[in-house]
Amino acid sequence: MATSQTYTVTVLLDVNETQDVDDRAESRSYIVADRESNQAVMIDAVVENVERDVRILKELGLTLLFAVETHVHADHITGASLLKDHTGAHIVYGGGAAGVVTGGDLFLADGRQLRFGGTTLQALATPGHTDSCTSYVLPGAVFTGDTLFIRGNGRTDLQGGSAATLFESVRHTLFELPDDTVVYPAHDYHGRISSTIGEEKRYNERLNLSIDKDRFIDLMSRRIQPKPAHIDIAVPANLRAGRMVRCG
Repeated sequence: MATSQTYTVTVLLDVNETQDVDDRAESRSYIVADRESNQAVMIDAVVENVERDVRILKELGLTLLFAVETHVHADHITGASLLKDHTGAHIVYGGGAAGVVTGGDLFLADGRQLRFGGTTLQALATPGHTDSCTSYVLPGAVFTGDTLFIRGNGRTDLQGGSAATLFESVRHTLFELPDDTVVYPAHDYHGRISSTIGEEKRYNERLNLSIDKDRFIDLMSRRIQPKPAHIDIAVPANLRAGRMVRCG
């Protein structure tokens, strides 16, 4: 658990039997808790881990107010709806998902804020990985979903993704944050927990400041990645905020 400002951040790793990059492996979920009120939000929950997550919330004495999503995931089913069932939390997406996702309670347009206790989470529209990606910023930290990874970035070939748009989101939104802002991504495949904006400006493989937009687009066009293994199950469920259709 990292402590900063008015809040704490608890980082929750995904552990499962098939740790494939093409699966839900190495997903990161986050509990952000206001230190005085013990009110909390959870960012990018994974449905298979909700029982664990609810147990941790109880152990920490936290009241979950919001289950927050950075985007419509293609590699796993969100735990947002199941968290709502367990805790009564409201489901929150970025404004780009409005009219696309059903089952959300709040859709935060760029710049809108979410308050829990004395802590405020602000939405930043950062499309590119998908056309509706949103990052969430606090004083000193940003949760970047699949837009910005540690030394990398998410793919841009699915769900309305665009390399040009992702470049703009990183360079003109995320890289405008202070250099010491801690970066918490939705995945990491090398055992790392966080980075900083300053580090990514210098060391990000495809987005460091020495790389221009045309070069980035070319780099992304050369990447050949298989379709996520569970996309045909995950995306339809996530368009319903994690509600799965039951057959029979």
